[in-house]
Amino acid sequence: MSSLENSISTLEEIEKLYKRTLKIVVISQTFGGAGLAAGITVGALIAQDMLGSTSYAGLPAALFTLGSALAAYLVGRISQQLGRRLGLSFGFLAGAIGALGVIIATVIQNAWLLFFALFIYGAGTSTNLQVRYAGADLAKPKQRATAISIAMVATTLGAVFGPNMVTPMGKVAQLFNIPPLAGPFILAALAYSLAGMTLFFFLKPDPFLVAKTLDAQRKQKRASATSESEIEFDGTPERSGAIVGALVLVLSHIVMVAIMTMTPVHMQEHGTGLTAVGVVIGLHIAAMYLPSIITGRLVDAIGRSKMVIASGVTLAISGLMAAYAPGGSLFWMAFALILLGLGWNFGLISGTAIIVDSTTMGNRAKTQGAADVFVALGGTAGSLLSGVIVAQSSYAVLGFLGTYLSLLLFPLIYWTRKQKSRQKAA
Repeated sequence: MSSLENSISTLEEIEKLYKRTLKIVVISQTFGGAGLAAGITVGALIAQDMLGSTSYAGLPAALFTLGSALAAYLVGRISQQLGRRLGLSFGFLAGAIGALGVIIATVIQNAWLLFFALFIYGAGTSTNLQVRYAGADLAKPKQRATAISIAMVATTLGAVFGPNMVTPMGKVAQLFNIPPLAGPFILAALAYSLAGMTLFFFLKPDPFLVAKTLDAQRKQKRASATSESEIEFDGTPERSGAIVGALVLVLSHIVMVAIMTMTPVHMQEHGTGLTAVGVVIGLHIAAMYLPSIITGRLVDAIGRSKMVIASGVTLAISGLMAAYAPGGSLFWMAFALILLGLGWNFGLISGTAIIVDSTTMGNRAKTQGAADVFVALGGTAGSLLSGVIVAQSSYAVLGFLGTYLSLLLFPLIYWTRKQKSRQKAA
Protein backbone atom coordinates (compact mmCIF):
# COMPACT_ATOMS: atom_id res chain seq x y z
CA MET A 1 0.00 0.00 0.00
CA SER A 2 1.41 3.37 -0.99
CA SER A 3 2.24 6.14 1.44
CA LEU A 4 -0.30 8.30 -0.41
CA GLU A 5 -3.07 5.86 0.51
CA ASN A 6 -1.91 5.89 4.13
CA SER A 7 -1.72 9.70 4.24
CA ILE A 8 -5.39 10.32 3.44
CA SER A 9 -7.11 10.69 6.79
CA THR A 10 -9.10 13.91 7.11
CA LEU A 11 -12.78 14.13 6.21
CA GLU A 12 -11.98 16.73 3.56
CA GLU A 13 -9.37 14.51 1.90
CA ILE A 14 -11.69 11.50 2.03
CA GLU A 15 -14.57 13.44 0.47
CA LYS A 16 -12.28 14.79 -2.25
CA LEU A 17 -11.02 11.30 -3.11
CA TYR A 18 -14.58 9.92 -3.01
CA LYS A 19 -15.71 12.47 -5.62
CA ARG A 20 -12.63 11.90 -7.76
CA THR A 21 -13.18 8.14 -7.63
CA LEU A 22 -16.75 8.57 -8.84
CA LYS A 23 -15.52 10.68 -11.78
CA ILE A 24 -13.02 8.00 -12.84
CA VAL A 25 -15.68 5.33 -12.43
CA VAL A 26 -18.08 7.32 -14.60
CA ILE A 27 -15.51 7.62 -17.40
CA SER A 28 -14.57 3.93 -17.32
CA GLN A 29 -18.20 2.82 -17.16
CA THR A 30 -19.07 4.93 -20.19
CA PHE A 31 -16.53 2.93 -22.19
CA GLY A 32 -17.42 -0.35 -20.49
CA GLY A 33 -21.12 -0.01 -21.31
CA ALA A 34 -20.36 0.16 -25.03
CA GLY A 35 -18.30 -3.01 -24.70
CA LEU A 36 -20.94 -5.17 -23.03
CA ALA A 37 -23.64 -4.31 -25.59
CA ALA A 38 -21.98 -6.25 -28.42
CA GLY A 39 -22.47 -9.71 -26.95
CA ILE A 40 -26.04 -8.97 -25.92
CA THR A 41 -27.08 -7.63 -29.31
CA VAL A 42 -25.42 -9.93 -31.84
CA GLY A 43 -23.85 -12.82 -29.89
CA ALA A 44 -26.92 -15.02 -30.30
CA LEU A 45 -27.23 -14.09 -33.98
CA ILE A 46 -23.60 -15.03 -34.70
CA ALA A 47 -24.08 -18.44 -33.10
CA GLN A 48 -27.35 -19.02 -34.92
CA ASP A 49 -25.72 -18.09 -38.23
CA MET A 50 -22.63 -20.24 -37.62
CA LEU A 51 -24.40 -23.27 -36.14
CA GLY A 52 -27.64 -23.05 -38.11
CA SER A 53 -29.99 -23.72 -35.19
CA THR A 54 -32.12 -21.64 -32.83
CA SER A 55 -31.51 -24.21 -30.08
CA TYR A 56 -27.94 -22.91 -29.74
CA ALA A 57 -28.87 -19.24 -29.82
CA GLY A 58 -28.59 -19.01 -26.04
CA LEU A 59 -25.10 -20.53 -26.02
CA PRO A 60 -23.09 -17.30 -26.58
CA ALA A 61 -24.74 -15.52 -23.66
CA ALA A 62 -24.25 -18.66 -21.58
CA LEU A 63 -20.55 -18.75 -22.44
CA PHE A 64 -19.80 -15.13 -21.71
CA THR A 65 -21.83 -15.26 -18.51
CA LEU A 66 -19.93 -18.42 -17.51
CA GLY A 67 -16.69 -16.59 -18.29
CA SER A 68 -17.91 -13.68 -16.26
CA ALA A 69 -18.36 -16.05 -13.29
CA LEU A 70 -14.69 -16.98 -13.33
CA ALA A 71 -13.70 -13.36 -13.87
CA ALA A 72 -15.92 -12.20 -10.99
CA TYR A 73 -14.11 -14.59 -8.66
CA LEU A 74 -10.66 -13.52 -9.88
CA VAL A 75 -11.45 -9.80 -9.88
CA GLY A 76 -12.92 -10.06 -6.38
CA ARG A 77 -9.84 -11.85 -5.04
CA ILE A 78 -7.39 -9.49 -6.75
CA SER A 79 -9.35 -6.47 -5.50
CA GLN A 80 -9.38 -7.78 -1.92
CA GLN A 81 -5.61 -8.23 -1.91
CA LEU A 82 -4.30 -5.59 -4.31
CA GLY A 83 -7.14 -3.07 -4.67
CA ARG A 84 -9.82 -2.16 -7.19
CA ARG A 85 -7.42 -0.58 -9.69
CA LEU A 86 -5.56 -3.78 -10.54
CA GLY A 87 -8.57 -6.08 -10.22
CA LEU A 88 -10.88 -4.07 -12.44
CA SER A 89 -8.32 -3.13 -15.10
CA PHE A 90 -7.37 -6.83 -15.40
CA GLY A 91 -11.01 -7.77 -15.99
CA PHE A 92 -11.62 -5.15 -18.67
CA LEU A 93 -8.44 -5.95 -20.59
CA ALA A 94 -9.35 -9.65 -20.56
CA GLY A 95 -12.74 -8.72 -22.02
CA ALA A 96 -11.01 -6.79 -24.81
CA ILE A 97 -8.89 -9.83 -25.68
CA GLY A 98 -12.05 -11.95 -25.79
CA ALA A 99 -13.74 -9.50 -28.18
CA LEU A 100 -10.76 -9.72 -30.54
CA GLY A 101 -11.02 -13.51 -30.38
CA VAL A 102 -14.71 -13.36 -31.42
CA ILE A 103 -13.78 -11.27 -34.46
CA ILE A 104 -11.10 -13.77 -35.54
CA ALA A 105 -13.45 -16.74 -34.97
CA THR A 106 -16.15 -15.12 -37.09
CA VAL A 107 -13.72 -14.41 -39.92
CA ILE A 108 -12.40 -17.99 -40.05
CA GLN A 109 -15.80 -19.51 -39.13
CA ASN A 110 -14.38 -21.54 -36.25
CA ALA A 111 -17.10 -22.39 -33.72
CA TRP A 112 -14.69 -23.69 -31.05
CA LEU A 113 -12.64 -20.50 -31.14
CA LEU A 114 -15.90 -18.53 -30.99
CA PHE A 115 -16.95 -20.39 -27.84
CA PHE A 116 -13.57 -19.89 -26.15
CA ALA A 117 -13.41 -16.20 -27.12
CA LEU A 118 -16.94 -15.56 -25.80
CA PHE A 119 -15.91 -17.19 -22.53
CA ILE A 120 -12.98 -14.74 -22.20
CA TYR A 121 -15.15 -11.84 -23.39
CA GLY A 122 -17.37 -12.47 -20.36
CA ALA A 123 -14.65 -10.97 -18.14
CA GLY A 124 -15.68 -7.54 -19.41
CA THR A 125 -19.32 -8.16 -18.49
CA SER A 126 -18.62 -9.09 -14.87
CA THR A 127 -16.02 -6.35 -14.48
CA ASN A 128 -18.52 -3.82 -15.75
CA LEU A 129 -20.80 -4.87 -12.89
CA GLN A 130 -18.05 -4.96 -10.25
CA VAL A 131 -17.05 -1.36 -10.94
CA ARG A 132 -20.21 -0.39 -9.04
CA TYR A 133 -18.52 -1.53 -5.83
CA ALA A 134 -15.60 0.86 -6.37
CA GLY A 135 -18.02 3.77 -6.25
CA ALA A 136 -19.21 2.71 -2.79
CA ASP A 137 -15.82 2.02 -1.18
CA LEU A 138 -15.53 5.49 0.36
CA ALA A 139 -19.25 6.19 0.74
CA LYS A 140 -20.90 6.60 4.12
CA PRO A 141 -23.48 3.91 5.04
CA LYS A 142 -26.43 6.17 4.13
CA GLN A 143 -24.82 6.99 0.76
CA ARG A 144 -23.95 3.48 -0.40
CA ALA A 145 -26.90 2.78 -2.71
CA THR A 146 -26.61 6.27 -4.19
CA ALA A 147 -22.88 5.78 -4.82
CA ILE A 148 -23.57 2.42 -6.46
CA SER A 149 -26.22 4.04 -8.64
CA ILE A 150 -23.84 6.75 -9.89
CA ALA A 151 -21.46 4.04 -11.09
CA MET A 152 -24.35 2.22 -12.72
CA VAL A 153 -25.91 5.17 -14.51
CA ALA A 154 -22.60 5.99 -16.16
CA THR A 155 -22.86 2.71 -18.05
CA THR A 156 -25.97 4.02 -19.82
CA LEU A 157 -24.13 6.31 -22.19
CA GLY A 158 -22.03 3.54 -23.68
CA ALA A 159 -24.61 0.78 -23.31
CA VAL A 160 -27.31 2.65 -25.25
CA PHE A 161 -24.79 3.83 -27.81
CA GLY A 162 -23.46 0.31 -28.40
CA PRO A 163 -26.57 -1.53 -29.75
CA ASN A 164 -27.40 1.38 -32.05
CA MET A 165 -23.95 1.00 -33.60
CA VAL A 166 -24.73 -2.52 -34.86
CA THR A 167 -25.43 -1.45 -38.43
CA PRO A 168 -22.66 1.22 -38.71
CA MET A 169 -20.07 -1.12 -37.16
CA GLY A 170 -21.21 -3.85 -39.54
CA LYS A 171 -20.30 -1.55 -42.44
CA VAL A 172 -16.93 -0.81 -40.83
CA ALA A 173 -16.32 -4.54 -40.51
CA GLN A 174 -17.09 -5.08 -44.20
CA LEU A 175 -14.38 -2.59 -45.12
CA PHE A 176 -11.87 -5.03 -43.57
CA ASN A 177 -13.56 -8.14 -45.04
CA ILE A 178 -14.98 -9.05 -41.64
CA PRO A 179 -18.57 -10.44 -41.42
CA PRO A 180 -20.97 -7.58 -40.49
CA LEU A 181 -22.24 -9.31 -37.34
CA ALA A 182 -18.72 -9.19 -35.88
CA GLY A 183 -18.66 -5.39 -36.25
CA PRO A 184 -19.94 -4.61 -32.73
CA PHE A 185 -17.08 -6.67 -31.26
CA ILE A 186 -14.61 -4.25 -32.86
CA LEU A 187 -16.27 -1.56 -30.77
CA ALA A 188 -16.21 -3.86 -27.73
CA ALA A 189 -12.46 -4.50 -28.00
CA LEU A 190 -11.73 -0.78 -28.18
CA ALA A 191 -14.23 0.15 -25.44
CA TYR A 192 -13.03 -2.44 -22.93
CA SER A 193 -9.40 -1.49 -23.58
CA LEU A 194 -10.16 2.17 -22.86
CA ALA A 195 -12.14 1.27 -19.71
CA GLY A 196 -9.27 -0.86 -18.38
CA MET A 197 -6.61 1.75 -19.12
CA THR A 198 -8.70 4.51 -17.54
CA LEU A 199 -8.88 2.59 -14.26
CA PHE A 200 -5.26 1.44 -14.35
CA PHE A 201 -3.75 4.87 -14.93
CA PHE A 202 -6.16 7.13 -13.03
CA LEU A 203 -7.77 5.20 -10.14
CA LYS A 204 -5.05 6.38 -7.76
CA PRO A 205 -5.06 6.32 -4.77
CA ASP A 206 -7.01 3.09 -4.78
CA PRO A 207 -10.36 3.70 -2.98
CA PHE A 208 -10.59 0.18 -1.55
CA LEU A 209 -7.09 0.26 -0.10
CA VAL A 210 -7.75 3.71 1.35
CA ALA A 211 -11.00 2.46 2.91
CA LYS A 212 -9.20 -0.56 4.41
CA THR A 213 -6.55 1.71 5.92
CA LEU A 214 -9.12 4.11 7.33
CA ASP A 215 -11.15 1.27 8.80
CA ALA A 216 -8.08 -0.17 10.50
CA GLN A 217 -7.31 3.29 11.93
CA ARG A 218 -10.91 3.64 13.11
CA LYS A 219 -10.72 0.36 14.99
CA GLN A 220 -7.47 1.39 16.64
CA LYS A 221 -8.97 4.72 17.72
CA ARG A 222 -12.42 3.37 18.62
CA ALA A 223 -11.99 4.66 22.15
CA SER A 224 -11.49 8.20 20.86
CA ALA A 225 -14.70 9.72 19.46
CA THR A 226 -12.97 12.97 18.56
CA SER A 227 -10.87 11.64 15.69
CA GLU A 228 -11.55 13.59 12.50
CA SER A 229 -11.19 10.43 10.44
CA GLU A 230 -14.04 8.75 12.34
CA ILE A 231 -15.98 7.49 9.34
CA GLU A 232 -17.56 4.06 9.32
CA PHE A 233 -16.47 2.12 6.25
CA ASP A 234 -17.03 -1.25 7.83
CA GLY A 235 -20.43 -2.91 7.90
CA THR A 236 -22.06 -5.30 10.33
CA PRO A 237 -20.95 -8.91 9.74
CA GLU A 238 -24.14 -10.77 8.82
CA ARG A 239 -23.90 -13.97 6.79
CA SER A 240 -27.65 -14.28 6.24
CA GLY A 241 -27.82 -10.71 4.94
CA ALA A 242 -25.09 -11.37 2.38
CA ILE A 243 -26.91 -14.53 1.27
CA VAL A 244 -30.21 -12.69 0.88
CA GLY A 245 -28.53 -9.91 -1.12
CA ALA A 246 -26.89 -12.49 -3.37
CA LEU A 247 -30.21 -14.31 -3.94
CA VAL A 248 -31.88 -11.05 -4.95
CA LEU A 249 -29.09 -10.45 -7.47
CA VAL A 250 -29.22 -14.01 -8.82
CA LEU A 251 -33.01 -14.25 -9.27
CA SER A 252 -33.38 -10.86 -10.92
CA HIS A 253 -30.40 -11.59 -13.19
CA ILE A 254 -31.68 -15.00 -14.30
CA VAL A 255 -35.03 -13.53 -15.32
CA MET A 256 -33.45 -10.61 -17.15
CA VAL A 257 -30.80 -12.62 -19.03
CA ALA A 258 -33.16 -15.42 -20.09
CA ILE A 259 -35.77 -13.14 -21.64
CA MET A 260 -33.26 -10.65 -23.04
CA THR A 261 -31.16 -13.36 -24.72
CA MET A 262 -33.99 -14.72 -26.83
CA THR A 263 -35.66 -11.41 -27.68
CA PRO A 264 -33.45 -10.62 -30.75
CA VAL A 265 -34.09 -14.12 -32.16
CA HIS A 266 -37.82 -13.91 -31.39
CA MET A 267 -38.14 -10.51 -33.08
CA GLN A 268 -36.15 -11.55 -36.17
CA GLU A 269 -38.37 -14.61 -36.59
CA HIS A 270 -41.32 -12.19 -36.80
CA GLY A 271 -39.65 -10.19 -39.56
CA THR A 272 -38.09 -7.39 -37.48
CA GLY A 273 -34.90 -5.89 -38.94
CA LEU A 274 -31.54 -5.84 -37.19
CA THR A 275 -31.65 -2.05 -36.70
CA ALA A 276 -35.03 -2.29 -34.93
CA VAL A 277 -33.70 -5.11 -32.75
CA GLY A 278 -30.78 -2.85 -31.82
CA VAL A 279 -33.21 -0.09 -30.82
CA VAL A 280 -35.16 -2.45 -28.53
CA ILE A 281 -31.99 -3.78 -26.89
CA GLY A 282 -30.68 -0.23 -26.55
CA LEU A 283 -33.86 0.85 -24.75
CA HIS A 284 -33.65 -2.25 -22.57
CA ILE A 285 -30.07 -1.49 -21.53
CA ALA A 286 -31.03 2.15 -20.94
CA ALA A 287 -33.72 0.93 -18.54
CA MET A 288 -31.14 -1.30 -16.86
CA TYR A 289 -28.84 1.61 -16.03
CA LEU A 290 -30.38 5.05 -16.62
CA PRO A 291 -32.84 4.98 -13.65
CA SER A 292 -29.98 4.04 -11.30
CA ILE A 293 -29.50 7.49 -9.77
CA ILE A 294 -33.16 7.59 -8.74
CA THR A 295 -33.17 3.93 -7.69
CA GLY A 296 -30.12 4.46 -5.48
CA ARG A 297 -31.75 7.35 -3.65
CA LEU A 298 -34.95 5.33 -3.19
CA VAL A 299 -33.01 2.35 -1.80
CA ASP A 300 -31.28 4.66 0.71
CA ALA A 301 -34.49 6.53 1.54
CA ILE A 302 -37.25 3.89 1.78
CA GLY A 303 -35.17 0.79 2.43
CA ARG A 304 -33.67 -2.22 0.69
CA SER A 305 -36.60 -4.62 1.20
CA LYS A 306 -39.23 -2.38 -0.38
CA MET A 307 -37.15 -1.95 -3.50
CA VAL A 308 -36.64 -5.71 -3.73
CA ILE A 309 -40.43 -6.08 -3.74
CA ALA A 310 -40.63 -3.40 -6.44
CA SER A 311 -38.12 -5.44 -8.45
CA GLY A 312 -40.23 -8.58 -8.19
CA VAL A 313 -43.42 -6.79 -9.27
CA THR A 314 -41.76 -5.09 -12.25
CA LEU A 315 -40.01 -8.23 -13.47
CA ALA A 316 -43.22 -10.26 -13.15
CA ILE A 317 -45.15 -7.75 -15.26
CA SER A 318 -42.39 -7.66 -17.88
CA GLY A 319 -42.47 -11.46 -18.16
CA LEU A 320 -46.22 -11.41 -18.78
CA MET A 321 -45.87 -8.63 -21.34
CA ALA A 322 -43.12 -10.49 -23.18
CA ALA A 323 -45.37 -13.57 -23.26
CA TYR A 324 -48.38 -11.75 -24.71
CA ALA A 325 -46.76 -9.01 -26.83
CA PRO A 326 -46.72 -9.60 -30.62
CA GLY A 327 -43.17 -10.47 -31.69
CA GLY A 328 -43.39 -8.10 -34.64
CA SER A 329 -44.54 -5.12 -32.57
CA LEU A 330 -41.60 -2.80 -31.95
CA PHE A 331 -43.58 -0.77 -29.40
CA TRP A 332 -44.80 -3.63 -27.21
CA MET A 333 -41.55 -5.57 -27.33
CA ALA A 334 -39.66 -2.40 -26.39
CA PHE A 335 -42.11 -1.75 -23.53
CA ALA A 336 -41.67 -5.30 -22.18
CA LEU A 337 -37.87 -5.06 -22.39
CA ILE A 338 -37.85 -1.63 -20.72
CA LEU A 339 -39.76 -3.07 -17.75
CA LEU A 340 -37.38 -6.03 -17.74
CA GLY A 341 -34.39 -3.70 -17.48
CA LEU A 342 -36.04 -1.57 -14.82
CA GLY A 343 -36.90 -4.57 -12.64
CA TRP A 344 -33.32 -5.80 -12.93
CA ASN A 345 -32.08 -2.33 -11.94
CA PHE A 346 -34.20 -2.34 -8.78
CA GLY A 347 -32.95 -5.80 -7.83
CA LEU A 348 -29.30 -5.12 -8.59
CA ILE A 349 -28.97 -1.92 -6.58
CA SER A 350 -31.02 -3.10 -3.59
CA GLY A 351 -29.28 -6.50 -3.53
CA THR A 352 -25.85 -4.88 -3.84
CA ALA A 353 -26.61 -2.49 -0.99
CA ILE A 354 -27.70 -5.43 1.20
CA ILE A 355 -24.37 -7.18 0.53
CA VAL A 356 -22.31 -4.07 1.33
CA ASP A 357 -24.29 -3.54 4.55
CA SER A 358 -23.67 -7.15 5.61
CA THR A 359 -19.89 -7.33 5.05
CA THR A 360 -16.74 -5.84 6.55
CA MET A 361 -13.63 -4.43 4.89
CA GLY A 362 -11.86 -7.69 5.73
CA ASN A 363 -14.11 -9.74 3.45
CA ARG A 364 -16.09 -7.23 1.37
CA ALA A 365 -14.36 -7.41 -2.03
CA LYS A 366 -14.07 -11.20 -2.09
CA THR A 367 -17.68 -11.58 -0.89
CA GLN A 368 -18.81 -9.19 -3.61
CA GLY A 369 -16.85 -11.21 -6.14
CA ALA A 370 -18.34 -14.47 -4.85
CA ALA A 371 -21.86 -13.04 -5.11
CA ASP A 372 -21.21 -11.99 -8.69
CA VAL A 373 -19.96 -15.51 -9.44
CA PHE A 374 -23.40 -16.86 -8.57
CA VAL A 375 -25.02 -14.03 -10.51
CA ALA A 376 -22.99 -15.03 -13.57
CA LEU A 377 -23.74 -18.74 -13.10
CA GLY A 378 -27.42 -17.91 -12.82
CA GLY A 379 -27.16 -15.91 -16.01
CA THR A 380 -25.41 -18.86 -17.67
CA ALA A 381 -28.24 -21.20 -16.71
CA GLY A 382 -30.81 -18.67 -17.89
CA SER A 383 -29.04 -18.22 -21.22
CA LEU A 384 -28.63 -21.93 -21.91
CA LEU A 385 -32.15 -22.86 -20.90
CA SER A 386 -33.77 -19.92 -22.69
CA GLY A 387 -32.76 -21.21 -26.14
CA VAL A 388 -33.88 -24.74 -25.33
CA ILE A 389 -37.20 -23.56 -23.84
CA VAL A 390 -38.02 -21.41 -26.87
CA ALA A 391 -36.97 -24.15 -29.31
CA GLN A 392 -39.02 -26.81 -27.50
CA SER A 393 -42.03 -24.67 -26.59
CA SER A 394 -42.24 -20.91 -27.24
CA TYR A 395 -41.03 -17.47 -26.26
CA ALA A 396 -44.33 -17.01 -24.39
CA VAL A 397 -43.52 -19.93 -22.10
CA LEU A 398 -40.16 -18.30 -21.38
CA GLY A 399 -42.00 -15.13 -20.34
CA PHE A 400 -44.29 -17.07 -17.98
CA LEU A 401 -41.32 -18.80 -16.36
CA GLY A 402 -39.68 -15.40 -15.87
CA THR A 403 -42.78 -14.17 -14.07
CA TYR A 404 -42.77 -17.21 -11.78
CA LEU A 405 -39.12 -16.73 -10.80
CA SER A 406 -39.73 -13.02 -10.15
CA LEU A 407 -42.45 -13.83 -7.64
CA LEU A 408 -39.94 -15.86 -5.56
CA LEU A 409 -38.50 -12.54 -4.35
CA PHE A 410 -41.63 -11.99 -2.21
CA PRO A 411 -41.22 -15.01 0.15
CA LEU A 412 -37.49 -14.22 0.34
CA ILE A 413 -38.19 -10.74 1.73
CA TYR A 414 -40.94 -12.11 3.99
CA TRP A 415 -38.43 -14.60 5.45
CA THR A 416 -35.86 -11.82 5.93
CA ARG A 417 -38.32 -9.67 7.85
CA LYS A 418 -39.34 -12.62 10.05
CA GLN A 419 -35.68 -13.28 10.85
CA LYS A 420 -35.10 -9.65 11.84
CA SER A 421 -38.22 -9.66 14.01
CA ARG A 422 -36.99 -12.75 15.85
CA GLN A 423 -33.55 -11.19 16.38
CA LYS A 424 -35.10 -8.03 17.84
CA ALA A 425 -37.38 -10.10 20.08
CA ALA A 426 -34.41 -12.08 21.35
